[in-house]
Amino acid sequence: MTVIRPPFTKETALAKVRAAEDAWNSRDPDRVALAYSEDSEWRNRDQFLRGREQIRRFLAGKWERELDYRLTKSLWSFTGDRIAVRFQYEYHDAQGRWFRAYGNELWEFDQDGLMRRREASINDVPIEESERRFRWPAPGPRPEADEGIPSVG
Repeated sequence: MTVIRPPFTKETALAKVRAAEDAWNSRDPDRVALAYSEDSEWRNRDQFLRGREQIRRFLAGKWERELDYRLTKSLWSFTGDRIAVRFQYEYHDAQGRWFRAYGNELWEFDQDGLMRRREASINDVPIEESERRFRWPAPGPRPEADEGIPSVG
């Protein structure tokens, strides 16, 4: 497995975003946590986390509550060691209510390509099951033929 390190080009930034999307769609908190530095700092909505173990526990709880989770990310911009993405994901709760979450993330990486900082702003919108957009088999990556987040405008 090749580690994608800064400084980023458009191609490596796109690859980093897709690798993150695929990892999150695995719903494996151990796998996902390995992408973050040992002292990584997160802001996720109103929660502040520090360190890989807190991130792993957070993700384990997330995927216990957010069932049939499917995520798509899209590159917004990048610089040498930073990437900004927009994303959408869908899930249902234990009562069968579906939601689509919309958000933006700001990522900063260390020299080894591990994320040392993540800032996430996220809003959940209730949807009907019939309004779902992301229906590929889960857990697993979004198929290459799936366009991901629909284009705006």
